[in-house]
Amino acid sequence: MRSNLGMMKILHLKKRGCFLLKLLCLVVLVLIFCEFLVYYVVIFQCHWPEVKIEAHRSSKQSSASVLKAMFLSDTHMLGEIKGHWLDKLRREWQMERAFQTALSLLEPDIVFILGDVFDEGKWSFSEAWADDVRRFQKMFRHPVCTELMVVVGNHDIGFHYEMTTYKLKRFAKVFNFTSGKLITRKGVKVHLSPRMSGDLNSCLSPIPSLFSPSFVMVNSVALEGDGCTVCSRAEAKLMKLSHKLNCSQQQEQNHSKKRCSDVEQLPASEPILLQHYPLYRRNDAECAGEDSALPEEKNIPFKEKYDVLSREASQKLLWWFHPRLILSGHTHSACEVLHNGKIPEISVPSFSWRNRNNPSFIMGSITPTDFSLYKCFLPLESRVVTIYCIAGALLGVLILAHLQLLNPPFYFAQHLIRKHKAV
Repeated sequence: MRSNLGMMKILHLKKRGCFLLKLLCLVVLVLIFCEFLVYYVVIFQCHWPEVKIEAHRSSKQSSASVLKAMFLSDTHMLGEIKGHWLDKLRREWQMERAFQTALSLLEPDIVFILGDVFDEGKWSFSEAWADDVRRFQKMFRHPVCTELMVVVGNHDIGFHYEMTTYKLKRFAKVFNFTSGKLITRKGVKVHLSPRMSGDLNSCLSPIPSLFSPSFVMVNSVALEGDGCTVCSRAEAKLMKLSHKLNCSQQQEQNHSKKRCSDVEQLPASEPILLQHYPLYRRNDAECAGEDSALPEEKNIPFKEKYDVLSREASQKLLWWFHPRLILSGHTHSACEVLHNGKIPEISVPSFSWRNRNNPSFIMGSITPTDFSLYKCFLPLESRVVTIYCIAGALLGVLILAHLQLLNPPFYFAQHLIRKHKAV
């Protein structure tokens, strides 16, 4: 009798252990899918867009001349002042997994972040800034052959009235950023620190630098137009670079003038402007798409020098550089507008789930003469939450069934069904 009771007890414990193991497996599988695999499932569906290649180039040169660039914006990493620690941990984990998955699946040549990397850079003191930078470098780590370039935003150094030379130098020291900086890639004129340049030499394409797409990085926060020290320096650098680019284009067309005789020759292709603030537009009324601003927000007028650049600063940039494309951030929502009827500007939505339910980034296939863009969406946070809720409900049902708390209602339902059939 005792032996039978002992056997029954052992069988009961085994059954309970087996059930708990099944529950644990379910929890682990859901966690693995929602925190790891879902990023691969979604981003795997993204692809690099095709772009036209100049016919006179060889196939090897053509494939090598296409630059694969990723553009994302407004990561808004929380600091020590705002935000709950759990919110910070969750958002940074999401962005890290999304970014690392995109790098492994898509293998871009270069990644641009269009400002507002940090949420509290305008307030943070040295210790907090160092901690923010450390976390950023962990989240956005990348292979040597993938270059990461960052544009400054208002949350990184403050709005114009908060911006100081100290904050700008602090940002520039970490991210090697200066306004009016020219970036060319794929046989490439990239202004890098000596420490990085040696490692990148093995990754760069052997195509001559004059056949390279070029990007101009702009400190749009400094385009206030009030003659402040930082603003004057930023504008002077932009004007100097504009002169060099214009001279290079004239030399390419054999229209060289005396004033261009001693000017360094740069790639003659029309540049792509990268900045945080969008160029001036009245509002987002003409913006469309599932990740554009909410309908009730689209007709709210934008404030110059706060939501968008001023009309004057916008016209200066268009006149100085005659860009073929402009990419900006700041609004956290998507928008595509045409300036002067021919120059497209793409506002890149926020990369953080804290700002959007459907973050995304832009993939660009770029040559010296053409470009093609594709938007890659990240997993919907609402969908991930739904999966967790369904898994939680299923877990609850399994536990109740195991404890036989669902048996009476179940048998009652069975009895009603049999009675109905008998009638």
